[in-house]
Amino acid sequence: MATTFDLISPDFLTITRNNEWHLDAFNVPNELYNVQVWDTGVIYFSPKNNASEQEQAFVFSSAIHGNETAPIEICTDIINDLVSNTLAIKHPVLFIYGNPAAINISERFVEENLNRLFSGRHTKADPESNAALPFENKECERAAKLEEYVTRFFELHPQAERTHYDLHTAIRDSAHEKFAVYPFIHGKPWKKQQFEILRAMGVTTFLLMEKAATTFSYYSSNEHKANSFTVELGKVRPFGENDQTKFASAKQTLINLLKGTHFDGESFDATNYQIMTVFREINKTDESFELSFADNVANFTEFKKGQELAKEKGEAIVANEDGEAIVFPNAHVAIGQRALLTVLPTDISNNLV
Repeated sequence: MATTFDLISPDFLTITRNNEWHLDAFNVPNELYNVQVWDTGVIYFSPKNNASEQEQAFVFSSAIHGNETAPIEICTDIINDLVSNTLAIKHPVLFIYGNPAAINISERFVEENLNRLFSGRHTKADPESNAALPFENKECERAAKLEEYVTRFFELHPQAERTHYDLHTAIRDSAHEKFAVYPFIHGKPWKKQQFEILRAMGVTTFLLMEKAATTFSYYSSNEHKANSFTVELGKVRPFGENDQTKFASAKQTLINLLKGTHFDGESFDATNYQIMTVFREINKTDESFELSFADNVANFTEFKKGQELAKEKGEAIVANEDGEAIVFPNAHVAIGQRALLTVLPTDISNNLV
């Protein structure tokens, strides 16, 4: 029989960190909610008394990278308020702490970047039989399980509008402190209401992806047709060093969504936003790859045409356009992975609803 907890002492984050890779499922008695722990770091809340009014279903994920602590703290506060019945919500929600083992070592990941393992990337097939091979590491297995839990959650609420906010903080400073990645949506229109929801969180800079990806947010968007975003809320800092005032609007907006607050997309005004599209994706193909700018150069810093961005195999990689801005530079990724994006402003007025 599975061990059960009241989730108050210790709280769910502590239980998660004490069970890095697995926790047997159990139900938690609660007056207001059906509360179910599905695995370590995966907890489901559904209000008991208004099933007919549950028009939205939300996934809030954090700790896909273990050292990004501010989103973990935001989600922990909301979870604790729900467990103690000090917060009343209208809509069901699934909270996910993605990589508990990485939380415990204060690193992005243990063996492999979890946010490059979704949409089937976690499993490789035998080239002869096409049968699935064993998982290469525990992060691959975790990604497969998280896909299963998101699927299970949305299937529990088939009529609800689906939303997934994958909450992160960035490795380096940013010229725009908060920004969101809008996964590639295969030509479908972007949604004014989602821009307005994220603006309420303090996010006014958006990066529109131009191709399929193996990120968690793309998985939910493509597989489950969810409103899905990777939301960057600031810079990576250790537990206890986050300025909570900088995250108050994001936390309150998540709470407001769960309580049923409606956000009006008709108030969308393009002048409130900086909307950019990917111009180039630069992958690391050799261990000689190095960035040509300092570690303190912020995300969204612009370069002039011809300025050097990186070097590999002794050859310079330069900006092809004036105003090309850098995002997510990381020379330490594995061979074959993205080491840098460059972006340019774009106009989306012709494909917006």
